[in-house]
Amino acid sequence: MAVETKYVVVRKGEERMTFANKKDADAWDKMLDMADTFTDWLQQHQPELGEAQAEALGMLLAEQKDAVQHILRTSKLPDTVKEEATAEVETEASAEPEASTETETSTESETSAEAETVKPEKKVRAVKAA
Repeated sequence: MAVETKYVVVRKGEERMTFANKKDADAWDKMLDMADTFTDWLQQHQPELGEAQAEALGMLLAEQKDAVQHILRTSKLPDTVKEEATAEVETEASAEPEASTETETSTESETSAEAETVKPEKKVRAVKAA
């Protein structure tokens, strides 16, 4: 007989998630606490917002905590969001058939010219003040 340890996150009397290790369970529980806090804050400041919408937004903000922190610090989208948006645009463009081979040739030459002139962005690093 095998003994298996499971960590269960319980919220408002119902099981939300089961984990194999305590670290993951604690991280999930912390994220749910943050989502509850965001939900309460949203309902206080936007009373016309429905409870379901406030919960959905609270959960989204908690799940995307790193991106939200980056936006608050820099007032810019994180690189991962920019890369996902670029990938979506490229996927949509490749799904559309090209009208002629002449267009393809001019687009390829323009793209290679742009690639040569584009300089990589400098990465901004936050430094804690002493």
